Amino acid sequence: MNTFKDIPQIRYEGANSKNPFSFKFYDAERQIGGKAMKEHLKFAMSWWHTLCAAGTDPFGDDTIERTYGQKDLMNRAKARTDAGFELMEKLGIDYFCFHDADVAPRGRDFAETRDNFHQITDYIEGKMKATGIKQLWGTANCFSHPRYMHGAGTSCNADAYAYAAAQIKNALDATIQLRGTGYVFWGGREGYETLLNTNMELELDNLARLLKMAVSYGRKKGFTGDFYIEPKPKEPTKHQYDFDTATVLAFLRKYGLENDFKMNIEANHATLAAHTFQHELRTARINGVFGSIDANQGDPHLGWDTDQFPTNVYDAALCMYEVIKAGGFTNGGLNFDAKVRRASFTYEDIVYGYISGMDTFALGLIKAYELIEDGRIDQFIKERYASFETGIGKAIVSGQATLEDLEEYTLKNGEVKTESGRQELLESIVNSVLFG
Repeated sequence: MNTFKDIPQIRYEGANSKNPFSFKFYDAERQIGGKAMKEHLKFAMSWWHTLCAAGTDPFGDDTIERTYGQKDLMNRAKARTDAGFELMEKLGIDYFCFHDADVAPRGRDFAETRDNFHQITDYIEGKMKATGIKQLWGTANCFSHPRYMHGAGTSCNADAYAYAAAQIKNALDATIQLRGTGYVFWGGREGYETLLNTNMELELDNLARLLKMAVSYGRKKGFTGDFYIEPKPKEPTKHQYDFDTATVLAFLRKYGLENDFKMNIEANHATLAAHTFQHELRTARINGVFGSIDANQGDPHLGWDTDQFPTNVYDAALCMYEVIKAGGFTNGGLNFDAKVRRASFTYEDIVYGYISGMDTFALGLIKAYELIEDGRIDQFIKERYASFETGIGKAIVSGQATLEDLEEYTLKNGEVKTESGRQELLESIVNSVLFG
């Protein structure tokens, strides 16, 4: 079965093209800042949303057929894999990401589930060798099954904790086998609904123990990639322990894990935390933990994760501005953690979604470089903080100033003379670069 047989190879045709099966801005080999666009962006396909999501929501059944013409679940998993690689080849996407549960069906027990997963991992490896497509990162789904209703690494049940650890081991094994360059932890059930039944201290201690075990095992088995934590404040759990980048940083530093983990930042999760995407990226960048990105967009008016394909060029430009400032991706990349809408039920809709998202970030990359080359934003910030480069400001930054020194200086200096923040001007500059 050729799932996308009616879809042509997607090629760059330029902004004036009216062909819906073409890129308007994503020109993979175009050189920007000394690197090809595809190297800057490192696009990845999300296995779960792209190949598994069937349009279900809390109020409605499936609207999208995702059986791939197969009743047998293992044959379906292979057909799903075939469809994924077919799609990536047609879009020119070089990477993919998956959870263990995305690629292979559950068995009657852990042993059968593990065997299913290993079989499909071998099948994926064969497709990778045939196409040159690579794994960006892997992870274990330790949140969907009822056994994780009380958490996984933070469960009150030691048996559930042990099961999650076993899952993580096997997902790490698969990631190593497929030469993935990252491994992600997303704590969808790591949190609480009420503190009335929660030993928060033990839960956090146990979560740290699990992360340490995973790092130790991965390094022992030769995994040289990055371990990531993906922050999200809520959903499905009312309060998740990995609330945002700053919260995760505090956790990592408390348990001595700050040198072992970076961040996988998702745009929609930033929205749920009442942050901008740029805020989360900036926080990760300045703390040296920027790693990878889950690209999507949400709706600030909704209190849940909508996981739409990104179309906001403004946000994409400011995102890529931070990525460039961070030195670009190393082991990470830009994974489309996005799904077509419930009413967009055809295979063509998947392709349209990816084209739109890839074009959005391609244009964002172009404009981010133009913002940096324009220089006015950076120059304004430099001048705004110039008082810390000389005199009393330099003494503060160097750590030489004391409270007594600053009191004496204030007595001599008199009232403070402030300067305008020029927000309106700077926003106008951004608009002129992006849309001028």
